[in-house]
Amino acid sequence: MNPHPPLTSDASEEVTPEALRKQYEAGATVDELVTTSGLSYGTVLNRLHDAGIVMRTSWQTRRMRQNPEARKRLAARLRTLYEQHGATLTELAAAAGETRRGARRLLIEAGGTVRTTQQTLRVRAAARAAERYKVALSLRARYEAGATVPELATEHSYSIATVYRLLHQAGTPMRPQHRHGPTRRERERP
Repeated sequence: MNPHPPLTSDASEEVTPEALRKQYEAGATVDELVTTSGLSYGTVLNRLHDAGIVMRTSWQTRRMRQNPEARKRLAARLRTLYEQHGATLTELAAAAGETRRGARRLLIEAGGTVRTTQQTLRVRAAARAAERYKVALSLRARYEAGATVPELATEHSYSIATVYRLLHQAGTPMRPQHRHGPTRRERERP
């Protein structure tokens, strides 16, 4: 269904530049004007030019036709993903069904500031460090409850060295290592 009705009711009536201008300013595309007027593409462009129209890009037309409230909600959601969750522009584009450029435009419309690649890497590194610290604290709680380092390594699919490193990061007081074999006192006695 075409949202823009034909410009004239009588095919013999001439399509004026002013009539084309009104339709174009209301959101019609040049292709839609060609279809409704029966004029050629070049003629429609010439008449719009004669009417003093500044042509818009396809994305400007799409934005003009979108529900402004829905666009604001999408832009706000993308800003949240970008600023609070460290998403990249590529991830925003996938979430919004837009191009990276479109996602960037939405982010800026919502008042967001675009990060450099280095800033994004730092944000993501900080998020990974925070997540790793949470894991370290949970390992500490299990260790202090009596679990051994090899048990923790098996449970979490980490190496023993990684479990020790995480426990150290969490400031865990370590139990004395179990020594296999005779104690020193037994070895020293003649």
